[in-house]
Amino acid sequence: MDRDKLKALISLLDDPDSEILNVVSDSLMKQGLNAIPELEKAWENTIDESLQNRLGDVIQGIQLNHARNNLANWQKTGAEHILEGAFYVAQYQFPDINMADMEREIENIRKDVWLEINDNLTALEKVRILNYIIFDIYKYSKNITDIYSPQNSYINQVINTKKGNPVSLSVIYLSVANRLELPIYGVSLPKNFILAYKDDYKPYNSDNGGDEILFYINPFDNGAVLGKREIEYYISNQKLEQDETYYTPCSNVEIIIQLINNLVLSYDRLSLHDKAEKYKELLQTLN
Repeated sequence: MDRDKLKALISLLDDPDSEILNVVSDSLMKQGLNAIPELEKAWENTIDESLQNRLGDVIQGIQLNHARNNLANWQKTGAEHILEGAFYVAQYQFPDINMADMEREIENIRKDVWLEINDNLTALEKVRILNYIIFDIYKYSKNITDIYSPQNSYINQVINTKKGNPVSLSVIYLSVANRLELPIYGVSLPKNFILAYKDDYKPYNSDNGGDEILFYINPFDNGAVLGKREIEYYISNQKLEQDETYYTPCSNVEIIIQLINNLVLSYDRLSLHDKAEKYKELLQTLN
């Protein structure tokens, strides 16, 4: 649609007829991201609060559809790169962010680790190098001053501030480990999130969940190494029933689902329930 037609369509958003308004909103949504610059101009150039709200709803609707489409395609094509999934979640809130900036950060960390690592090292020695580079050199750490902030779940904000929550810090850690072809995977613990270093030479045994795991890693505690007994203690302390999924790797899709769930909880705690509902809609794309 050319610019004049788009502007004419946007001008109809102040029509009092709800039926016309719905048709116009749907038409604008179909224009996708291309319509946003003109919608934002219209928002800036009006003092009509009602019209601003309508324009804002359309803009958010377009951005939500874009995020849902990207996440659906990411999942459909194998959800191989965890950083990509986290990027699409953040892009809904920050539409101007650049994936290349995030890739550059992860690649810089990877190079620094690669210079120190070699095949003669044990799994534990490799993890110690990873921990040193990520937490001591690049200064990533848990956000203890504002643990429930939504910013802890937006990967661009985590990279900018070097502060995050268990899931987002795990995304950073996994992104680096995957590029180094290390057998490190996410493990979804209730009220927490950790990583597992898997023994690729030991086959998975469904009768003894987690038996193929060498050890666990806690990115929320500077990469502290944990054994299975410590996970068992945590589960017992949380008064949870034992479940195999608490010990075994989860998929990248499950990690992103947990990242979005954290955003829903964060916005609900801030009483921003409309925002939380939008992320529930985004969640439905993966569920």
